Amino acid sequence: MEFKESYFITSDGARIFYRYRLAADVACENPSAGEVNLDSDSKFDGSNLSAEAANETSNLTSEQAGGADENAEPGFGDEGKFEGIDLPNGDENLDSNLNEASKCGASNLSETPSENAEQNLKFKAAPNAKAVAIFHRGHEHSGRTTHVADGLADESLSYFAWDQRGHGRSDGERGDAPSIGRLIADVDEFVAHIEQRFGFETQNLAVIAQSVGAVLVSAWLHDYAVRVRCAVLASPAFSVKLYVPFARAGLKALYSSRGNFFVNSYVKAHYLTHDKERQASYDADSLITRAISVRILLGLYEAAHRVVSDAAAITTPTLLLISGDDWVVEHAPQHEFYNALGARVKRREVLEGFYHDTLGESERERAFEIIREFVGERFSAPFSEVDCTHADEYGFSREEADRLATPLPRFSPKNLRFKFQRIFMQAVSPWVGGLKIGENTGYDSGSTLDYVYRNEPQGANKFFKFIDKFYLNAIGWRGIRERKRKIKLAIDQAVAKLQERGEPLRLLDIASGHGRYILDAAQGHKFERITLRDYSDINVKAGSEMIKERGLEDVASFTQANAFEAASYEGLQDAYTLGVVSGLFELFPDNSVVRTALQGFASSVKSGGYLI
Repeated sequence: MEFKESYFITSDGARIFYRYRLAADVACENPSAGEVNLDSDSKFDGSNLSAEAANETSNLTSEQAGGADENAEPGFGDEGKFEGIDLPNGDENLDSNLNEASKCGASNLSETPSENAEQNLKFKAAPNAKAVAIFHRGHEHSGRTTHVADGLADESLSYFAWDQRGHGRSDGERGDAPSIGRLIADVDEFVAHIEQRFGFETQNLAVIAQSVGAVLVSAWLHDYAVRVRCAVLASPAFSVKLYVPFARAGLKALYSSRGNFFVNSYVKAHYLTHDKERQASYDADSLITRAISVRILLGLYEAAHRVVSDAAAITTPTLLLISGDDWVVEHAPQHEFYNALGARVKRREVLEGFYHDTLGESERERAFEIIREFVGERFSAPFSEVDCTHADEYGFSREEADRLATPLPRFSPKNLRFKFQRIFMQAVSPWVGGLKIGENTGYDSGSTLDYVYRNEPQGANKFFKFIDKFYLNAIGWRGIRERKRKIKLAIDQAVAKLQERGEPLRLLDIASGHGRYILDAAQGHKFERITLRDYSDINVKAGSEMIKERGLEDVASFTQANAFEAASYEGLQDAYTLGVVSGLFELFPDNSVVRTALQGFASSVKSGGYLI
C-alpha cells in the first residue's frame, strides 16, 4: 500500500508535510471531502508554499536560538491550530480491495486541488488501533523513511512520517528553524495532529527516530513527558564528529559575533550506508538539504547535552540502536544516555559493521528484526507508566535534590563566587530597585516576582540603574517573564475551549503573588469571576490595590489563604472552570503538600474544566 501525503499547520504558522499509510482499522468519516476536480494549471512542486496564518494565541518560538544536523562541515559558507488536510488525486484508481481509509482519496502532493480540498478529511481510528510515527535523520525527508513501514512488515499498524521544518517539502529556510525548541514543539504538535485528526490515542503510538530526529524525539520525551507506548532511537546525534580542531568553539564565536549562517555537509553517501542504491538515491535526491544553520547545529549540541545529562527523567520504554562503525556521531554519549535512562523497559543493541544510516544499511533487516520484536512486545503488553509521585522520597530526582543541597567546600571557587555575589548584592541593594525589594521581602517573594514582570530597571543613578537592568536580564528572570507569556497563551486557549462549550469563565489562582500575570492575561476576556489567593498579607494588599486600579472589583477578588491547607478549599466545590498555579509547587520538596493543593483544585474546578 502506498503512502498518502498531507500537511498540518504549526502554532507559528508553518506548513509541515508528512506521509501516512493507514491500516484497515482506520475509517474515513467524510470521504466526499476528497472529491474535487483538478485543473491543468495546478501543478505543484512544493517550493511555492507560504505559511498559513498562525493561531494568534499560540506562538511558541523561543527567545533563544538554538537543533542541528549531524553532518555539518566546520568550514563557513554564506510557531496552534491544527489544519492538516489531504490533497486528493483526481485520477486515483480505487478498487474493491482498498479499505475505507484508502477510499478517502488523499493524493500525491505533486498536484494542488481546488479550494474545496481545503476542507479536512477526517478519520476515526478504532479504540485500540496502533500507529508508528517516523522521524528522519538530518538533511533528509519523509520519502527516505517510508521503507521503515516495509521493514516492520506489520499491516495492522498505521504509519506517519514527517518532513522536519526546513527539510523536504515543509516550510522554512532549508536547514534552518527559529530554534531547537521550536523543532521540539513541532514534534509535539505533529503527534497531537495525529491524535486529533486520525483518532489515535497517544498511548497507542510508537515513535521511531534516527540521528537528529532521535535527538528531537528524546528531547520531546524529556520535556513534554508524553504517554507514548515506546520509542526506538537509532544512532541519536548526541555528539556530532567535527573533525576540524576547535570547530564547535569557532562556530559558536562566529555565531555570537555575526549571527546565523550556514555550513554544508561533509559526509558522503558511502560513509552513511553500504547500500549502493541508498547511496545513489541520496546523491540524486533534489529534496536532500545539504546545508544546516549554525543556530540549529549549536542548538543540537545544547539539547543533546541537556537530554543525556538528565536521561533519568525519561521513563518511556526505549530501544537504542547504535551503529558500530559510525563515522558521523560519537558512541560515548549514546551509551551514557542509555545507562542513565529512567525507563523500566529498555534495550540497547550495537550493530557491528553498520554505518550511520542505521535504518538504511544494506543489512538493515538485522535492525528491523530487533525493532519488530521490541515494538511488538510493547504493543502486546498493557500500557503502563512509571509512578513518580514518590520521587521526593527516593530515586534519581531526590538524589539530584540532595546533591544540589549539599554545602559547597568553604574555599571552593564556586562557593567564594557565590559569597562575593551575596556581599555585593547586599552592599548595593539600598540604591538598586530590584535588589532592594529582594533583600527586604525575599528573592522568591510575590513582590520580587511582580517587579520582574514589570521589567523596568530602577536605581539611584545611571550606574545603579545599569546594575538593576543587568539583574533583571538574568536568565532566571527572563525565564519567569517567558512563563508569564506562556500562561497567557494557555489561558487564551482554555477560555476558547470553555466558550465553545458555553461554559462560564470562572478562574481560581491559589498562589497569585500580586496577581499581575493573571490580571494581564484576563484582559480581553469576559470572566464572571476571578478569585486570587495568597498566603502573604503583603501580596493580598498589593493585589487588591491592583484590582481596584483596574476597576475590576465587580469581577475579581483577592483573599488570604494557604494553598496547602485542605480546609482552605471548603465551600469552593465546582465553583470554577479554570484553575491556575504558577511558581509554587517547585519551591517545596514535599509532594504531600502539592497533592493537597491538587486535590483542592480537583474539588474546586468542575469536571471538564482546566488546570494550568
